[in-house]
Amino acid sequence: MLAGGLSVVRQALDGFAGFAWPWAWALLPLPVLAHWLLPPRRSSAPALRVPWGERLQGVAAGGEAGLRGHWLLPALAWLLLVTAIARPQQLGEAHEPPRQARQMLLAVDLSGSMNEADMRLGVQVVDRLTAAKAVIADFLDRRAGDRVGLLVFGQRAYVLTPLTLDLASVRGQLRDSVAGLAGQETALGDAIGLAVKRLREQPEGQRVVILLTDGVNTAGVLDPRKAAELAKAEGVRVHTIAFGGAGAGFSFFGMQVPMPQGGEEVDEDTLDEVARTTGGRFFRARDTEALAGIYAELDRLEPVQVAAAPVRPRIERYPWPLAAAWLLALLAGLWRTPAGRSAA
Repeated sequence: MLAGGLSVVRQALDGFAGFAWPWAWALLPLPVLAHWLLPPRRSSAPALRVPWGERLQGVAAGGEAGLRGHWLLPALAWLLLVTAIARPQQLGEAHEPPRQARQMLLAVDLSGSMNEADMRLGVQVVDRLTAAKAVIADFLDRRAGDRVGLLVFGQRAYVLTPLTLDLASVRGQLRDSVAGLAGQETALGDAIGLAVKRLREQPEGQRVVILLTDGVNTAGVLDPRKAAELAKAEGVRVHTIAFGGAGAGFSFFGMQVPMPQGGEEVDEDTLDEVARTTGGRFFRARDTEALAGIYAELDRLEPVQVAAAPVRPRIERYPWPLAAAWLLALLAGLWRTPAGRSAA
């Protein structure tokens, strides 16, 4: 029986998480302070004189013992009541709730053509890279809990930020990137190949690249179609975005007249083939609004179920001491009633 009792106590203490309101223990000496500080109650009833006082000595001695025994139950009841007010808590069974997250590598073209000023942010005409930065920064603001990396490419491809939860670093690297940083040409195939190499160690189903470019493959050693085959073999899904408008143009009596672009048109056919080969999707964005809509669509396309950090819920245990306090208070009341009747 003793072993069984110890087992119950051990289970009750297992995962004890403390008290939610520990300040409630300051209430513990309240009855003693009230007894000391409050004035005694004065009775207006006349004193009773009896001639057989010696006979009552034995009764008085028994009453003192009964008073001491009666004092113990209210004290225990008050202790348990304060314990209940302090809200004891216990940790429940640990479990790992699933949550949706995304793991993706953003590949951004930094070739010289990204300086073409044919985009608008509000009423302001800006270059393509500035417009892309604004849209991608907004996309990153909604990626709390996701792991995102940043790859930039021009004549060569570089990973500026590996997959990370620190999206502030990704935004900072993107903000500091400038067109021509990686060369004036476009190594589209090399960018896809480097992305495949970086994502090879990631779990299957979570190897995703979102590639934005405004040109054609003019540099590098790897053909984009060959790179797409490598991505398919490694299970890397590549979504491609062809970005670029028809030139910023100029205003003529309040009407916007487009200017011809100075550079090669974006290779939509190759980008479409890369996306289809790898199981991704191809998008065409001719302005900032369309680009923002594409990233919103990609947000819906790439959810991943991942296990979150283990969670142990806090279970309230105040009903136990509260019920025990009420029980002791009831017993104290029942104990006092017969004593009062016998004294009467």
